[in-house]
Amino acid sequence: MTRQPSATLVVVAVLVAVALASPGVGAAATVVVPAAAVLPAQPPPPPPPNPGDDELERSRQSVQDRAAEVGRLTARLAELDAQAEQLQMEVAGRNEEALAARDTADAAGREAETAAARAADARAATEAAGRAVDVARTRIDAFVGDVYTHGLDLGPLGLLSRATDPQDLMDRARLTDALSEDQAAVLEQLQQARIAQANADSLARAAQEEADRRRADAEQASAAADSAVDEAVAAADAQQIRLDAVHTERTDVQSRLDAAENADAGLRAQRQRYEAWRAEQARLQAEADRRAREEAASRVAQEPAPSDGPAPRRTGSAAIETVIDRAMAQLGTIYAWGGGNSRGPTRGIRDGGVADAHGDFRKVGFDCSGLMQFAFAGVGVDLPRYSGNQANAGRLVPISDMRRGDMLSWADGGRTHHIAIYLGDGKMLEAPYSGASVRVTSVRYDGLNKVTRLL
Repeated sequence: MTRQPSATLVVVAVLVAVALASPGVGAAATVVVPAAAVLPAQPPPPPPPNPGDDELERSRQSVQDRAAEVGRLTARLAELDAQAEQLQMEVAGRNEEALAARDTADAAGREAETAAARAADARAATEAAGRAVDVARTRIDAFVGDVYTHGLDLGPLGLLSRATDPQDLMDRARLTDALSEDQAAVLEQLQQARIAQANADSLARAAQEEADRRRADAEQASAAADSAVDEAVAAADAQQIRLDAVHTERTDVQSRLDAAENADAGLRAQRQRYEAWRAEQARLQAEADRRAREEAASRVAQEPAPSDGPAPRRTGSAAIETVIDRAMAQLGTIYAWGGGNSRGPTRGIRDGGVADAHGDFRKVGFDCSGLMQFAFAGVGVDLPRYSGNQANAGRLVPISDMRRGDMLSWADGGRTHHIAIYLGDGKMLEAPYSGASVRVTSVRYDGLNKVTRLL
């Protein structure tokens, strides 16, 4: 977004130059200043010198040249302001990328834990199958020992030679059948136990291989997250160097602007009046923000007290106003990278770069996606933490069809790096970047790529 120079300041500079260049206006021309700026009475100054026509012409030309320089420098200051804000947005985008990589690593770690649990279950099944084999073997050993101990002759000749009468022969035959059946059953159980053991071992190996693969994926994702964080830190450092250069240039431009203004009493007076106007505008805006924050907080306080658990899902215009009220009630809350959730502002986290330089990890506040979570939680909308996932959590509508309560998101190279709430009339509410606070500002169309409707 390119910020345009202040039309008021440029026009003022030109008008002063024109006034001083008008016929009959010379070194003794009087510049009117506000009453509040009048210094205590001083002894009358000595009469000014009476310059000749050539000197007056040179003075008029000098004032005109300085007025043009004031206009050019004012435009440059506006350009530098826009560039500084864009750099801050780029830093926030890098930090969002690191947050997304950490989400991926966490998900892979959870999958590895699940696979390891399945492997443990398979190992338990293998151990159970082994115990079944041991039981079956014990029964076979008992059967063989019993036959050996009693010396049973189970063949037909043994039955005939040892039977004392027909009844004894029938009893011995039935015993033979029972022992044969019992032996067959024990052998069948042994075979089934061995099959069960083999199946359990196979499952254990497969589950362990799955666990190893999941763990490798988790380690790879974790390494990718670390790499993304390192890249974000490096990018943040590079951005900070650029920001320092911009601020240095801005300081230089401001010094030149001050010198140009101080060279002419009329321009300095106009500048003073402009600064007073700007301070008044800032005061009025702060007062308007305070009233809006208090009114929104009052309406939020009138909402039914939530029971345990998430708020019920609501839709419609009333729900939209609840979302906006919850967000407006946070006007002025400090930005903290990684801060905020569905319950309110939280302490920020370290990013190893710009956020750390601003002390975000010591602040309790919101970042852009944390503010969205809090605002929409009041109507039962559970948003994910990463702004890119939030931008895809609802129905996408054309930018030209945006309406009050929609989420606006910005992307660079297809990667979402910022998100805000549209208020209507070209205004939006956002947690912008480290060092700033939750604010209402005009919609930035540069980089705006998605409008998401949840209600």
